[in-house]
Order: sequence, then structure tokens, then C-alpha cells
Amino acid sequence: MPDFKEKLMRHAEHVKNVGPHCQSEETTKQALVLPFLSLLDFNPFDPLKVKAEFGADIQGIKANERVDYALFSDGHPVMFIEAKPYTEKLTNHTSQIARYFNATPGVAISALTNGREWRFYTDLKNPNIMDDVPFYKVDFSNISEADAEQLARFRYDRFSPDRLRTFAEERVYLDIFQNVIESVLRDPDAEFVRLVATKANLAPKLTGRFIDSITPLVKQSVADAISKMVVSGLSTPPPSQCEIAPVVSDPSQPPDTEQIDADNPKIITTADERKILSIVQMITEGQAESDEVIGKDTESYYAVLYQGKVNRWILRYQGDRQRPLVSFIVDLTDEHKALITRSGLEFGPGGTVILNRPENLVKLSGIVFDALAFCQDNNNFKRESRKGAEAEALA
Repeated sequence: MPDFKEKLMRHAEHVKNVGPHCQSEETTKQALVLPFLSLLDFNPFDPLKVKAEFGADIQGIKANERVDYALFSDGHPVMFIEAKPYTEKLTNHTSQIARYFNATPGVAISALTNGREWRFYTDLKNPNIMDDVPFYKVDFSNISEADAEQLARFRYDRFSPDRLRTFAEERVYLDIFQNVIESVLRDPDAEFVRLVATKANLAPKLTGRFIDSITPLVKQSVADAISKMVVSGLSTPPPSQCEIAPVVSDPSQPPDTEQIDADNPKIITTADERKILSIVQMITEGQAESDEVIGKDTESYYAVLYQGKVNRWILRYQGDRQRPLVSFIVDLTDEHKALITRSGLEFGPGGTVILNRPENLVKLSGIVFDALAFCQDNNNFKRESRKGAEAEALA
């Protein structure tokens, strides 16, 4: 295989150097097509392997039809080749090679070439009827090692119609999947965003509005992930799921800055605390107006409040600890605990969750939703609830 690749690369250089001088079909055959057949071990001077001007008549319709080359294996024609001048575009000649192919049921593969580009066809849609679209194309002006591996399948000692038909099916699927993936990555739809959010264990309540709110983040994450893979290579393992989380920040505030309360210098709002508020606002977008979700700092913790009411706190964040904690106004249910475990996060003391990075709060979106719903329900505050009774006036 290494020797074949080396010969193929040399042939590619030969095509680049000689091709522009091949103005006629005959010159193209002699200078470009026959050397390539030799490279595949189909010796053009061995009539047991290659026959020129092979008869491919359509019985009762058209006589004296001849294909430029027929490749033989075990005494039977297995592949037809129709050649055109180097300068000729191949698009308008598909019907010609199709006639030859359709007239000879034993032939499994056909190829159309101008010496630089090769297009390979078979009959995946209808038996003995050549497909309109090639299952594989290779351009010797831009050949790769992957092309060398694929072209090795056409070598005389490896030529198998059944295996090549399987290869053709795989190529068709690969092209379809590639087009779909490229379309999705360029413009992620709601279904793809929902898949990403589900895989990231973001929330059990993936509402349409929430999906819309995180779509720009997923789109940016896709672009970043592709760039990272290009730089580091596809063989580099991805980070563990518990480390994956989109970064949300408030663009109105300078990053990594602290804000000291003018009335109480002991109250210092950090960048992480502002990020907590930004993430909660992002999660709850569509469920609450942005000005209804408000941050309030204290000496002990940072609170995110609903409508600025101190007894309707969605969460409290303690970031000035070795292992920061977050707590919610709702008691953690079994469903919440399962979400925390799936997210790879740890439980803290007294119903809290260890939140080493503010971004990991996105993984707890389901709890945030429930906490917001609790705060929005006035029935929960007609009488002070157990946690509401603990709320103190915030300075």
C-alpha cells in the first residue's frame, strides 16, 4: 500500500505537468488514462485485462456502440471506461457511458474521465441501469491519502464487483450524512439544540423558549468545537461530560472585576456572582421578564430574586468558599437529585450543591425552572413557607 500511494502521488504530478498539453482525446488516453490503468495493474497491453474499443451494442436499438476501454477479470468485463480530452468537462457525457453500461449487464462499474478527474458509477437504484450520480469522484489536481486508499479498491488484485458495490453504497450514505451534518452545523435547528441540551443534562424541562434562548450558544459552541478539532485533531479525546458547559457572561460588565458596594464595603460582588445572575436570566428567558430576575448581594451570599422580593429568592450562591455552594428555594426532590448526579456534580451540606464553576449552573436548569415557578406562585407566599420564613431583609 505505501508503494501504491507513492506511485499514485507521482501520477498526480504527471497529470499536472502533462495534462495541459493533452488537447485531444487520443493524447489524453495515451498520456493520462493508460498510465493510470497500469498503476492499477490493469496492463493496457494485456488483452486479457484491457480491451480497447469494446463492443457495447444496445440490441435492437443501436449497433456499433463501442466503449473506449473494458477492464476484464476472470475472463469477464467488469468495468467500462469512457475517456474525453483533458480540457473537456465531464458533465455532458454521462448519458454516453450510461448507454454502454446499461447494454452490458455483467459490468458492475463504469468510469468517465478526462485524465484529471475520474467519476465512478454503478447501479444502486435500479439493477443494470447506471445511476445518474457518481458514487465516487477523484481529482488528480487535488488528491489525498484518503483517495489513495479508495483507489486501491480498483486494483486488479483487489477488484471485486460486490465489494465495490458495497463501497458505492457507503459513499452514497457518507455524502448524504455529510450534507445533513454540514447543514445542521451551519444552522442548528431546534431538534439538534435539544439533543445537545439533553446530552449536556441541562434540564428536564426543555421548553421551546429555552431552546430558542440557547440556540446561539450551541451554534457558537459548534463553531468553537470544530475549530478545536481542526487544531488538536480528531484523535484528541473530548473533555468529560461533567466539564462541558457553555460560558455565559454579562457583556455590560468588564470581566474579572469586582464591584464594591458604596454603602457597605464588606459587600463585594464578584465576576462569578454576576455570571450566576446572567446564567439564571438566560435559563429563565421566556418564563420571566429579564427585569424580574434580579441579583442582590449580601455579606454572606449572593441571591437571585424574583421581582426583587427577598422572600422570593430563586437561589443563593456562596462563592467565597473553597468549594462554592448553591442552594434553591425549593427542597431537592428525588428527580432533582438524579439530575445533579447525572450532571456529575456533588451534593453539599444542608441541601446545597457544590458549584465549582458558575457555568455548571446551566446543568441544573431544571431546578432553576422549579425554583422560579415556586416564586411565581403567590399561593406559596400567602403564608410564609418554611424557607420563606428564613428570608431576612437584605441590605
